[in-house]
Amino acid sequence: MLGSDPLFLVVAAYLIMAIVMAVLWAVQQRTRNASIGDVGWCVGLLVVVLGYTTQAPSGMERILLTVMLVTFYAGRLGLYILFNRVKGKPEDARYRRLREEWGDAEPSKMFVYFQLQAFALAACSLPFLVLLWNPRPPTAAVELVGLLIWGVAVAGEAAADLQLARFRADSRNQGRVCREGLWNYSRHPNYFFEWLHWCSYVLMTWGAPGWVLTWMGPIGMGIALLKVTGIPRAEEQALVSRGKEYEAYQATTNAFFPWFPRARLHTSPCSSRSRPKEQ
Repeated sequence: MLGSDPLFLVVAAYLIMAIVMAVLWAVQQRTRNASIGDVGWCVGLLVVVLGYTTQAPSGMERILLTVMLVTFYAGRLGLYILFNRVKGKPEDARYRRLREEWGDAEPSKMFVYFQLQAFALAACSLPFLVLLWNPRPPTAAVELVGLLIWGVAVAGEAAADLQLARFRADSRNQGRVCREGLWNYSRHPNYFFEWLHWCSYVLMTWGAPGWVLTWMGPIGMGIALLKVTGIPRAEEQALVSRGKEYEAYQATTNAFFPWFPRARLHTSPCSSRSRPKEQ
């Protein structure tokens, strides 16, 4: 295992982020846009991992590698959510539905949700911690393969986000379902690549001290995306807002893993959204 010092850093990160998320909860109570918590999660992960690098016994090469990984991943995702879900934007429809469902209990339940974000951040920082404490040279073959998967995953998620943003920016697509690019092969390609990104750290740190901790990423994120706040909530909202068009999309296109679509009713590439950025 890694020893007590790095694990103490994780506990400290959680406690700090619990305070930060409490502040962000208060902010969203005034702005009525809970996506600010998702931005805080991304920025928090970046700051926490940068804090880890100041205590890591690694050489400069591994520290720079880790900084690059977390900056490109969390920085890009945070900026995307900020400009597409927060700044000058109405609250994501899924959060609005949650507020309606929770009724009078909404403030307390939203507070719990934000605190769970702090816990999830601490858990998701573990792969970076293991990476920083890995004594193996960064040029090991298994790590290079993991980096290749990381590159595909982050690029794929960015492409899916960009394709959906462009589709939504066209007023003619209001209320329609995007089948452009990666969205033709998966109903949630951004979620798939998000999950694949966390899988890459398992391979990068294969056999390193504390390696088992890296499984927190793909397992935890997989459960959240497939069973909790990801696909179930996104599909529920999509069926409300897009109705039969989305039902047709469900009948032809895989929910998660990208694959060729089954025979579909429409030939148009675009027919008639939390991690928070889905349809």
